[in-house]
Amino acid sequence: MSLTEHKIKVDSLEWFYRECEPIGRTDLLPVLLLHGLVSQSYSWRNIMPALGSQGTRAIAPDWIGYGFSTQPEKWDFAYTPDKFITALEGFIQALELERFSLVVQGFLGSVGLQYALRHPEQIANIAILNAPIATTAKLPWKIKQLGLPLAGEMMTQDPLLVDRTLEGGSRYRIEDQDLDIYRKPFLKASTAGRSLLATIRNLQLDQAMSEIESGFQKWQKPILIQWGMIDPWLSVDVAQKFADSVPDAELIKLNNVGHYPQEHYHKTILQDLLPFVRRTNT
Repeated sequence: MSLTEHKIKVDSLEWFYRECEPIGRTDLLPVLLLHGLVSQSYSWRNIMPALGSQGTRAIAPDWIGYGFSTQPEKWDFAYTPDKFITALEGFIQALELERFSLVVQGFLGSVGLQYALRHPEQIANIAILNAPIATTAKLPWKIKQLGLPLAGEMMTQDPLLVDRTLEGGSRYRIEDQDLDIYRKPFLKASTAGRSLLATIRNLQLDQAMSEIESGFQKWQKPILIQWGMIDPWLSVDVAQKFADSVPDAELIKLNNVGHYPQEHYHKTILQDLLPFVRRTNT
């Protein structure tokens, strides 16, 4: 089962996305997978084929400003959660996704959760992998420093920040051929670094966490939380606090797994994710 690559223009923004068409069964709802910082849709490369093989259409975009999607300047795109959400609305409408399962990971995954709270009618269920989901979650220094005045401008222009962040967060080595793809947008143009800088400065994490923490207390649809226990940036306490406050949430703790679980432990994730996204008829 191979991934296909696509581009679609929505208003002035061009989205790059990867897709796996379903094999056989087609009555299952599609799955939308959203990546975190400083990643891209490539991080789902080992998850999506398994979804397709069970008959689930899988779609993973590069967020605007990331990967191979448009990288607008900050005066054209504010890089706030509201701007990301509005852009995502346009992408979902363009692909005619009426109802789907949502999978989110990492910082920016929180934006996907804010989208869900604002469009609950579209969401069948949600899977969360190591994303900020409680008011106790803070932006780690490793990422926060990338938004500092002057220093941030220089650091976000260094393609090796991708290696350091992805490997530092996951706590495992990532193969060179994979890092080549993650680095490529930063080698291609300086706009990739400026997009990252603008995102970190405008993530509004405290406000986002308040919206998520209060909003999901009334959420009635299934939520699967798969949490890497050696995440250096987000403690499992964040996941536990969220799980305890949400009516229909299950927390699965993944030993020896870091901030980017899908990068090294896709087989472990798929054991629970595949049956979970089939639960769309309730």
